[in-house]
Amino acid sequence: MARQVRAVRTRQALILAAAELFADDGYALASLPAICKRAGVSTGALHFHFPSKDALARQVEDSATAFMKSMVAQCRSDADRPLQSLVLATSGLLSAIIDDPVVRAGVKLCGDPSRKNGAEVLRLWHTLVCELVVQAQLGGELGDVPPEVAASVIVSATVGFVMLRAWDSDWLSPDRLADFWDLLLPRLMAPPEH
Repeated sequence: MARQVRAVRTRQALILAAAELFADDGYALASLPAICKRAGVSTGALHFHFPSKDALARQVEDSATAFMKSMVAQCRSDADRPLQSLVLATSGLLSAIIDDPVVRAGVKLCGDPSRKNGAEVLRLWHTLVCELVVQAQLGGELGDVPPEVAASVIVSATVGFVMLRAWDSDWLSPDRLADFWDLLLPRLMAPPEH
C-alpha cells in the first residue's frame, strides 16, 4: 500500500512540476531534468510514469480538461439560468488560470508552436460555451444574437484575456471580467416580456 501511495504522489509531483515549467517557460524550454529537479524525483521515476515529455504534456492537458468539465458542471448546478452559468464558468476558468498551474499550462500548451498536437483544452472550452449559449437560446434567455456568434465572441474574449495576461496581469482581474459581461450581457439577453 505504501508503494502505491508513493507512486501516486510521485506522479502528481511530476504533473505539477511539468505544469509549472510549461506555464512559465513553454513546452520547448521545459526540460525533463528540470521537471525532475522541481518534482524532487529521479529521471528513472519520471520515465516509469511517463514515456516522454509529450506524454507528460498530454497528462497536464487531460488534468486541465478534467478540471474544466468539473468546474462547468458545478457552475451549471450553482446557477438558475444558462447565461448565469456562463458568467460563473468564465470567472471560474480565469480564476483557475491565475491560481492553478495545471490549468494555466493546459491552456498555454494549446497555443505552443513547438507542439504538433494539443488544443484540447481550448476545443473543450469552445464546446462548453456553445452548449451553454444554445441552452440559453432554448430557454428563451438569448436575444437575437445567433448562438454561434455569441459563443465565438465569448471564447475569443476569454482566450484573449489569457493571452494578454502575459503582458499585464490585470487582464485577468475580476474588474476586467465584470466590464466584459457588463458590456456583453445586455446585447445577449432577450428583452424582458411585458
